[in-house]
Amino acid sequence: MAQIPALPDPTFHATETEALAQVQRIYQQQIDHLRSAMQRFVAGETPAAPVRAFYPLVRVQTSTVARAPTHLAYGFVEGPGRYETTLTRPDLFADYYTEQLRLLRASHNVELEVGVSNQPIPIHFSFAEHDHIEGTLSPERRMLMRDVFDLPDLEAMDDGIANGTWSPRAGEAQPLSLFTAPRVDYSLHRLRHYTGTQPEWFQNFVLFTNYQFYIDEFVRLGHAEMAKPDSEYIAFIEPGNVVTRRTGLPAQAGDDLGVAPARLPQMPAYHLVRADRSGITMVNIGVGPSNAKTITDHIAVLRPHAWMMLGHCAGLRNSQQLGDYVLAHAYVREDHVLDEELPLWVPIPALAEIQMALQQAVADVTQMPQDQLKRIMRTGTVASTDNRNWELLPDNMPQRRFSQSRAVALDMESATIAANGFRFRVPYGTLLCVSDKPLHGEIKLPGMANHFYRERVDQHLRIGMRAIDILRAGGVHRLHSRKLRSFAEVAFQ
Repeated sequence: MAQIPALPDPTFHATETEALAQVQRIYQQQIDHLRSAMQRFVAGETPAAPVRAFYPLVRVQTSTVARAPTHLAYGFVEGPGRYETTLTRPDLFADYYTEQLRLLRASHNVELEVGVSNQPIPIHFSFAEHDHIEGTLSPERRMLMRDVFDLPDLEAMDDGIANGTWSPRAGEAQPLSLFTAPRVDYSLHRLRHYTGTQPEWFQNFVLFTNYQFYIDEFVRLGHAEMAKPDSEYIAFIEPGNVVTRRTGLPAQAGDDLGVAPARLPQMPAYHLVRADRSGITMVNIGVGPSNAKTITDHIAVLRPHAWMMLGHCAGLRNSQQLGDYVLAHAYVREDHVLDEELPLWVPIPALAEIQMALQQAVADVTQMPQDQLKRIMRTGTVASTDNRNWELLPDNMPQRRFSQSRAVALDMESATIAANGFRFRVPYGTLLCVSDKPLHGEIKLPGMANHFYRERVDQHLRIGMRAIDILRAGGVHRLHSRKLRSFAEVAFQ
């Protein structure tokens, strides 16, 4: 028989605060059990039986389709039935869980049931932030660990709910959330690996770029903000969890643990932090749709309010000039990385709130009147391809397809980021800058490219940051619109 901690009986709560407190108690009890057993295992002790612990869950039951009216696109279940989800890291997600549970209570006037699920916590997901226990084990002990502890189970963390392909077995509850607890834990660990920063630092507005020039400028602006005693931002975080606090603010526990890495991670992240987590995270995803899918697969579990792509593109129209902006209102997907999860027949709509914010930001930063924006910004279809050298293919087939689609620009990442935003119900947008025109003989040359980057990167980045200011001021609840939600949608945002 497995060694498991005492499992408390389910409890029922009339407030979201009480429910969250019970979730936190259960989670900590289960994690402490695993950590204690793992420490003994590392010390050489071999348990007589497997050691297990389980995720907490929250459950609601409704008997009617009636619910309180709401202007929100989330926070309610679709009809009578039993709904539940496993939960993890209630410290990290405390505000998020509290709000989702509050909305459920307000919509249905139901009690919140909190208990222990039958979903095991994999041992890898129990380690504290700076634990590297497994690395101290011999190969033999690492092999034995498989017999003693639960390991990550991919069958428990697929994206069937988000993809709309999941269906309950007989007697099984409907989901409350897009992601199960082990799926969330998996992504939290992947984020540390790919970005070099802790998930705790990620902000609710995310900018993606495909060029280091943008990151260099973001770092410069981030440190400039930290030098302002009255800045709205309280900290700037760089890979290795290197923390710079705003002038006048004291260091906090753990700040001294950050160390700049010897080499940057694959997709380094930088965080301009606000106290309410509505600051800006910027990630250099590098080149290609595979990276774009990978990082958005994992950031999605943090439930950001919006993500946007700022990068360079090939202009496909002779009327465009180097340095012009392209505001994507449609996408041609030839990236091939999401075809299984999101079929090509699924349209990826432009989101009005994001489009309006980006257009207003271009006008604000360039100081150009709205009626003259067409001189520097084109609104149109962006094509994304996984073939960087598409121009070299014979018979001009890609060129013909892009012409038929009315595309005005081409890159390798934007359609992927937009499509994954659609798939995971994260509002998305794209503002690109024309850096070459391969169909018209204007290709990137070193001198031209360096001059272009210096001229445009600062302005482009400021436009993206200004768009976030506009979205934040307009109210984030307006971003999570019904157009991103399916027929039978989960309650959690």
